[in-house]
Amino acid sequence: MSASLLSSPIIREVYRPAKSHPRSNMATCVDNLRPKSAMNHLSMNSTRSKIEDSIYRYVGLSRPELQELVFSPPAPPAGDTDEDVDDTWAKIREEASEDAEMEPVLRKFYEDAILSHGSLEAALAGHLAKKLGSESGGVGSVVLVEVFMEVFETAPEVGRAVRADLKAARDRDPACSSMARCLLYYKGFQACQAHRIAHRLWAKGRAALALFIQSRVAEVFAVDIHPAARIGAGVLLDHATGLVIGETAVVGNNVSILHNVTLGGTGKVCGDRHPKIGDGVLVGAGTQILGNVRIGEGAKIGAGSVVLKAVPARATAVGNPARLIGGPEKPVNKDQMPGLTMDHTSWSDYVI
Repeated sequence: MSASLLSSPIIREVYRPAKSHPRSNMATCVDNLRPKSAMNHLSMNSTRSKIEDSIYRYVGLSRPELQELVFSPPAPPAGDTDEDVDDTWAKIREEASEDAEMEPVLRKFYEDAILSHGSLEAALAGHLAKKLGSESGGVGSVVLVEVFMEVFETAPEVGRAVRADLKAARDRDPACSSMARCLLYYKGFQACQAHRIAHRLWAKGRAALALFIQSRVAEVFAVDIHPAARIGAGVLLDHATGLVIGETAVVGNNVSILHNVTLGGTGKVCGDRHPKIGDGVLVGAGTQILGNVRIGEGAKIGAGSVVLKAVPARATAVGNPARLIGGPEKPVNKDQMPGLTMDHTSWSDYVI
């Protein structure tokens, strides 16, 4: 780690190395994406509905050289000092200690991956770096730890989103028995956090490094998320194998997405060409949402659906091509968000 990074007060506090270190025609589209004025196609305007505004409130511009507007994740958890305890990190350490006690074979693994670190950010940076580092390519885990920790230091909202994602997995996935195991073993979580880092690098103009991380995530986790894509907090990527999210896509807060989902373009246009997913949406396995279509807050997309048109808030869409189901005679339960309940077997009826 460089001397400049080690001198950082955050690095001194949170980076404690483990006891051992095992070595382990496109140009046209890009040009069309550049805005012609300060007010662009992703900016808020008076003609957009409140539902659409809720989707866009955390959205900025997708090109790395432009100033970004970030989402507003949940209130930040406490830090790592004795006076200001990080409850999420404390719980993860407790869970890791229990696993190490129950399974002595994994004691050193848990020590190196979690218990030897001073913060969640340091543990996550080390774990992701070991998985995504490419020694043969000259970008090893030691280099990536420095890169990841720099992002965590300069963008604390990323750490808050990490914690929200861990809690989302614990609360929504019945197979997730602890946040420590999610951190270590759940590739959907790991791919999402690697994307958060790549997205910050993209926004700072470090496109080459961001694309390197995207490529490694695709190779290691079979998850392909363009670093310009916007993803909110409290997101669950369940299983995640085969997930593809395109460059101008937006995913809101408290969204749950299963495996083999594509948020893609139609192949016909450049510029802003990918879906916008509102807060609290549930996207079932094998779903394809194509084009610059908006999925309203609290909507549900049934497994295997192909969505080519906008879906209203609180509606359920199923089929190929997707259609809305339900009707005005059946009221919507507005108190439940499918992205939180993970209810795949019933629907929130569409009300005209």
